[in-house]
Amino acid sequence: MMGSYEARFPTDRFYALNHMWLKSFEDRIRVGFTAYSVRLLQDVYFLDWEVDAGVSVKQKQTIGEIESSKAVSHLTAPIAGDDIQFNEALLNDPSLINTSGYETGWLFSFKSSEEMLTAEQYVGHLEEVWKETQRVIKGQVQ
Repeated sequence: MMGSYEARFPTDRFYALNHMWLKSFEDRIRVGFTAYSVRLLQDVYFLDWEVDAGVSVKQKQTIGEIESSKAVSHLTAPIAGDDIQFNEALLNDPSLINTSGYETGWLFSFKSSEEMLTAEQYVGHLEEVWKETQRVIKGQVQ
């Protein structure tokens, strides 16, 4: 539970500490926002990429910017990867992130052999940071 909201985390994929899911798809890894991320961002309505398709990215490298009703945020790579490709459908309709975040609302894909968190490890991480997150949601961070 995230306050009074239930958050579901599919166990058929991996996760990163920056609240993104990662799932093998053919010879690539697709990446998207978790339900936790979408809850924090609220309604996403603009997405812009700062790197070109086909490049390699490092973990925590800024690769884009996302704008929502809550904030404008940098989008960073959850792990290092090669040959980044973007979900072109999101450029026309970023609301897919809100409505189908674990399916058609995926953000980008790349090739990587980096280690990732299991769903269980990710939920454990969320439990560790939940009190601080509640303060952020309520605007109590100073």
